[in-house]
Amino acid sequence: MQPPRERLVVTGRAGWMGMGRGAGRSALGFWPTLAFLLCSFPAATTPCKILKCNSEFWSATAGSHSPASDDAPEFCAALRTYALCTRRTARTCRGDLAYHSAVHGIEDLMSQYNCSKDGPTSQPRLRTLPPPGDSQERSDSPEVCHYEKSFHKHSAAPNYTHCGLFGDPHLRTFTDRFQTCKVQGAWPLIDNNYLNVQVTNTPVLPGSAATATSKLTIIFKNFQECVDQKVYQAEMDELPAAFADGSKNGGDKHGANSLKITEKVSGQHVEIQAKYIGTTIVVRQVGRYLTFAVRMPEEVVNAVEDRDSQGLYLCLRGCPLNQQIDFQAFGANAEGPGARRPTAASPAPAAPDTFPYETAVAKCKEKLPVEDLYYQACVFDLLTTGDVNFTLAAYYALEDVKMLHSDKDRLHLYQRTREPPGRAAAAGLPPAPRPLLGGLLLLTLLPAFLEAVAA
Repeated sequence: MQPPRERLVVTGRAGWMGMGRGAGRSALGFWPTLAFLLCSFPAATTPCKILKCNSEFWSATAGSHSPASDDAPEFCAALRTYALCTRRTARTCRGDLAYHSAVHGIEDLMSQYNCSKDGPTSQPRLRTLPPPGDSQERSDSPEVCHYEKSFHKHSAAPNYTHCGLFGDPHLRTFTDRFQTCKVQGAWPLIDNNYLNVQVTNTPVLPGSAATATSKLTIIFKNFQECVDQKVYQAEMDELPAAFADGSKNGGDKHGANSLKITEKVSGQHVEIQAKYIGTTIVVRQVGRYLTFAVRMPEEVVNAVEDRDSQGLYLCLRGCPLNQQIDFQAFGANAEGPGARRPTAASPAPAAPDTFPYETAVAKCKEKLPVEDLYYQACVFDLLTTGDVNFTLAAYYALEDVKMLHSDKDRLHLYQRTREPPGRAAAAGLPPAPRPLLGGLLLLTLLPAFLEAVAA
């Protein structure tokens, strides 16, 4: 199961709607992908809402950009609404290439369909679900679109792994390493042949080293007859129950139902099932911030073309050493009667209204009775942020582990993982050469040997 890795090429204004597979004057769906690619730039951390404008226009027009003459007035109204949306977010989108591409695209479409800039606008509407029997609702998907069914009967069952990110932020990798990281800004969680996941972490308080996940982008890549490329993006106070194009499954292909998004709790909990790669993703908003959890087969985890380029793939490699925080040492500094703030040597400054240590412990004990790393992460977050919602973030992260982790004996972790410089091998890097025992013995005996010879 190794699909070709698609490359995206931007061609400038003339090609503002031509990018990647199926490019043409109806390929608006590339904008969220472009925004994802731009997440590594500082502009991605601004509150630019261009993806929301793109999604609303797509939903209002049901993805059609070649309307019949009878539909032209409605299409023009949708374009004017789209233009109004871009103007409202213009100040926060300066320097965002996806925003400027949208503005140029609106101008081109309005000129092509002779739409006036003045006139009625339209209210965005959700795309209607396909009727029964439509290709998007078929249950007879090809076998290749069901990961477990595609295994031969004589093959061993796939081995599943789990990765999660929550809180300030705490990372559990596919290899069950547990780390607390700074990782401010945009970082890749997963980057393989089938999907990309990227998070953006922002400071919880101005000037604080405590960060939390404020934005999440997931790209499901085009795969055989199963799914078209789909993009899911969540931000603070915006946890959509659909992909960026307004759809809830993998598109128009025969096996499109092998990718589905389900809203479990409105605005708080979304689950994405990607059966064609045996993957389940859980995204939550807890308080103001997002949490992420995934269950994925090892074969998919390791499906990368260039392993040397995966050094910052956090779910696989963990956080870089210079981004890791020793939160257990922090807890030791904060522990004690009347302790309230960390010492100056602690890795993160305390929030102005943090909890006393005893209060933080009591609140975390209510939700997390086992004193494992999730409990310790909870205490750390309350001491550094003063936000009681981080208690729930740790609680739900552990609940997601219980649902997604394949090894029920490893649900609780008790020893943090902070790789010392000499432990690069544990992070997937080649081990440094070590001297052989025989060589050390020779060096020890050499002086005595030379002295004997001289005598």
